[in-house]
Amino acid sequence: MRGPHNLWRLIRTGATFERTGAMGVALAAMEAPPRLRLAARVLGWPFRFLGYRGDPSLPPVTRAITALGPAYIKFGQVLSTRPDVVGTELANQLRVLQDRLPPFDQATARATVEGELGQPVDAIFSEFSEPVAAASIAQVHRARLAATDEEVAVKILRPGIERAFRRDIDAFYSAAGLIETLSPASRRLRPTEVITHFEGVVMGELDLRLEAAAASQFAANTRGDAGFSVPAPDWGLTSRRVMTIGWAEGIPLGDVPALKAAGHDLPALAARVLQLFLSHALRDGLFHGDMHQGNLKVAPDGAIIAYDFGIMGQIDAYTRRIYAEILYGFIRRDYDRVAEVHFEAGYVPPDRDIHAFARALTAVGEPIFGMAANQISMARLLAYLFEVTEKFGMQTRTELILLQRTMVVVEGVARSLDPHINIWQVARPIVESYVRDNIGPRALARDLRRTAQVLGRFGPKLPQMAEAFLARQNDPAPAREPAPKGRQVRLVLLAVGVFALGALAGRFLLL
Repeated sequence: MRGPHNLWRLIRTGATFERTGAMGVALAAMEAPPRLRLAARVLGWPFRFLGYRGDPSLPPVTRAITALGPAYIKFGQVLSTRPDVVGTELANQLRVLQDRLPPFDQATARATVEGELGQPVDAIFSEFSEPVAAASIAQVHRARLAATDEEVAVKILRPGIERAFRRDIDAFYSAAGLIETLSPASRRLRPTEVITHFEGVVMGELDLRLEAAAASQFAANTRGDAGFSVPAPDWGLTSRRVMTIGWAEGIPLGDVPALKAAGHDLPALAARVLQLFLSHALRDGLFHGDMHQGNLKVAPDGAIIAYDFGIMGQIDAYTRRIYAEILYGFIRRDYDRVAEVHFEAGYVPPDRDIHAFARALTAVGEPIFGMAANQISMARLLAYLFEVTEKFGMQTRTELILLQRTMVVVEGVARSLDPHINIWQVARPIVESYVRDNIGPRALARDLRRTAQVLGRFGPKLPQMAEAFLARQNDPAPAREPAPKGRQVRLVLLAVGVFALGALAGRFLLL
């Protein structure tokens, strides 16, 4: 049964951390209280032989995570960008999770390519290398097209990865259900919905056709971004389990010594990474959702190259405005406006005291702005903000989970290049530019024009819609009580007025 199987999976997770020696290392890196460390060791020690052994050649935490499977590896990838959270030594250990995992064999890779593309590998490629990178879900081979002599990267899913990921996600669902049962207060965080969101994002990563589509759209959106590049996919050589995309030549963004030796400006790279992410999220609503060092390179001309588009985030225009206003309010230290935005968006229940909420936000922002530049942290802000919103009954916004997680990851990437970066100072021009273009008179005129266009399209249908509406109101069906006659007339007049206004506004604004 699924329930016992998942419980067993969770038990083995703890046992694996204990058996590999990762439990003590992880607790020390996270600076857990001494009593918690002692309790974890005492409770975990008797069950250690239930855990996976892992690869003894790897450091303890990396050994445990790789033994547990792809979902845990994804979590480790995030932690590898946060030396301020887990410490520099552990962050460096976890960095091997990004693109240096043990690969599967060449024969399996070639068989997968031939099975998916329907041609022998040697007929498609004049060169096909051993794996050059191996991550949690797929590995990459460097190849050369036989027809054009172009260098490409061939990404191939790991054998059985779909089944392995399903096992982990099922266990996460069990854990979420257990948390909701044992702690009713946690239900406002909607842990099951969080796992559902995570599942949708990651399962999309297991179809490489979707990744190719994301790469194409992302490249189109960012074509005008200076100092940024996205390789183009080859649709003729892409399928569900195989993707062929242009080769990206450059120095990995995580190789700081090599970047220094090549003469690249590390503070400038750090600022550009953060500003690019904010531009993509706010301007386009489509952003790279896995923007760690393992997915970024620096070209010889200094341009940042992004690849691995399996996890992409998307947010609608309204949510982008709310998010920008919240960031802008914190940057300007206008906590009253930040509070108003939360209430206007419905993020905080309307029966709460907006003034008390604004004071609580002040307590979040002011200590952070009083810190030195290298101590100002978006991660710390999000942690404090979480505590405040919890007290005011704010529910978890599942549509913002990936955005918030990626922002924390990008901050970690930027700090690895420039430990003294001032996050607010770098973010300010991007956020101000978005607010200027999207929140104000110019944005109002654009919104009215779009509204008029939509309403204007319905103008020719108005007579039929009004007749259908009246016919429904006169229907003697007993299942529905007809509306009063006066209300019918008001509704029809309202519809006529709305569509007439739309048509007139459309003609006026489109002249």
